[in-house]
Amino acid sequence: MSKKFKNKDLAAKLGVSGTLVSLVLNNKADQHGIRKDTQEKVLALARQMGYFTALEEKDQVSPVDEKPGVIGMIVPSLSDPFVAGITPYLQKAFTSIGLGFSIITRDPDDLRFDRLTGAFRKFFSGMILLGEAADDSTIRNLRAVDYPFILLEKSPKTLRLNNVCTDYSAGARLVINHISKLGYHNVVIMADRKSINADMNNLDALEDAINQSENINKPVILEFDNSATTDDNDFSQLEKFLRPPFRADVIIVMHSFLVYPLMALIRKRKLRVPHDLAIISMEDGAGFDLMLSPVTCLRKPLAGMAIKVANMIWSEVRNSGKGKFKRQVYVTPELVVRNSCGTL
Repeated sequence: MSKKFKNKDLAAKLGVSGTLVSLVLNNKADQHGIRKDTQEKVLALARQMGYFTALEEKDQVSPVDEKPGVIGMIVPSLSDPFVAGITPYLQKAFTSIGLGFSIITRDPDDLRFDRLTGAFRKFFSGMILLGEAADDSTIRNLRAVDYPFILLEKSPKTLRLNNVCTDYSAGARLVINHISKLGYHNVVIMADRKSINADMNNLDALEDAINQSENINKPVILEFDNSATTDDNDFSQLEKFLRPPFRADVIIVMHSFLVYPLMALIRKRKLRVPHDLAIISMEDGAGFDLMLSPVTCLRKPLAGMAIKVANMIWSEVRNSGKGKFKRQVYVTPELVVRNSCGTL
């Protein structure tokens, strides 16, 4: 049994009159010129305080339509460690403002997805689009109906949209400055062949940081298939850069999932990390601190990003997707230095 809901309690928490609360909950707010954002605040807190639950227990129907009260996040893959890392923080952030949170996977080959976007409003108050899930078609469909959404880890070049992204340029400078201090000169950048196009901006940021360093030579960029990285043939393209004339000092790995097979291959070749070859990952990975040579990596401030995401999407929901100001937030990652790259 839920606690009895009282209009005056809700009004006191919001600092508004009981009459205003009554008008909103009885679907008369528009008739009396009550602002949309005020209505959203009343309904959100009413949901949090159990107003709609109390009506259901009494088999009553609310005069005002309850908004879904759930924020969705579309992700390209559930196997992405970033999704697993940030989800608990997003859940906590949305729970604190009385909203639910749900994750949807996006199959790029699923032709039904475009039809699903039209049904989002029935199930979700707003949507977060992560990475490559924020394709042009989805963005166009959501903008056409003023649906509240923001982008996470995606920054389109041609449109000004709300987004929260890792500042890879700042992260690249942290990595390259550290490499320079350690005295490394020859760098191999290891990228995933399937995501090379999506990673192009991040690769450019790394190359720009290297070009600004006087002590580091032009890097070599190698593309690997994740499924084939454990194959000796795949390793052979790297092996030729481990001996003169180039002889790599350090490998910068773009994605954490490439680190594990790379470390296995290096051990198989009886190379020592970091004595023979240093490793740095541009992403944090599960168990990096427990590996035989704990891996140096960039770590995203997940808790801070989740709070910024929650505040931004809630602002869009309050403004019914018609907010005048679009914000671009870039969050600087932290360089976690471990044994895989040596120490100063």
